[in-house]
Amino acid sequence: MAFEFTPPKYAQLIAELARRIEEGKYPPGSPLPSEHQLMAEFGMARPTVVKALGVLRDQGWIVTHQGKGRFVRGRPAIPTGQQVRAGRGLLDRKEVQVSSRLLVTGEVEAPNRIAAYLGLKLKSPVVLRRSLIEQDNEPTEISSTWLPVEVAQGTALVESEELDQGVRRYVESGAGTSLDHIVEHVTARNPTKEECGLLDVKSSAALLAVYAVACDATGKPWVVVESVLPGDRHELEDAYPIR
Repeated sequence: MAFEFTPPKYAQLIAELARRIEEGKYPPGSPLPSEHQLMAEFGMARPTVVKALGVLRDQGWIVTHQGKGRFVRGRPAIPTGQQVRAGRGLLDRKEVQVSSRLLVTGEVEAPNRIAAYLGLKLKSPVVLRRSLIEQDNEPTEISSTWLPVEVAQGTALVESEELDQGVRRYVESGAGTSLDHIVEHVTARNPTKEECGLLDVKSSAALLAVYAVACDATGKPWVVVESVLPGDRHELEDAYPIR
């Protein structure tokens, strides 16, 4: 089965408007540019702009006054960059700081889902780095990093030693760009035979699979970090303000 994946343009607008608010270009209490002004400046369709503004409102960056427009509130009470987000944690986690066993490192054929997330043709070669994470001598997670071969070449991502930096740093170095945002996908499924053995779970167990697709400011995906978690040993938690 093929999977379609289009990096969201609205994430670029969210990041840019948040940056302008933080830098004081749009100070607290000031009106935000109108939808039409943003559409013209960024060359985006109205639904894209409206979606981005909705996220900024939900996160607490801006507030909407009926009949008057949107106004800047400032940095949210719970800063977006400081929230505990699954994808961000996976991207920045250092292997030397966790108890892990490297299972695979090398070039493989990209699964359909991974190829779609990375914008590659089906069966394209990618570099896979996979580890088994343990806590209190119990297997708790299978962590996999997938990225284009040309990005991984010449970096520690193809070596068999534990990484002393998060994946993000190696990818940015190899790609020659900065990662700007993450798109998360969370699915639930039963384990494969291999996963049953690694995680010590039954074939009927429920697993959570978290895919964090890290993109640059243009929306181009550079790396996918996948975390496979036994459902009975993990709970995903997020925090955000109510507006």
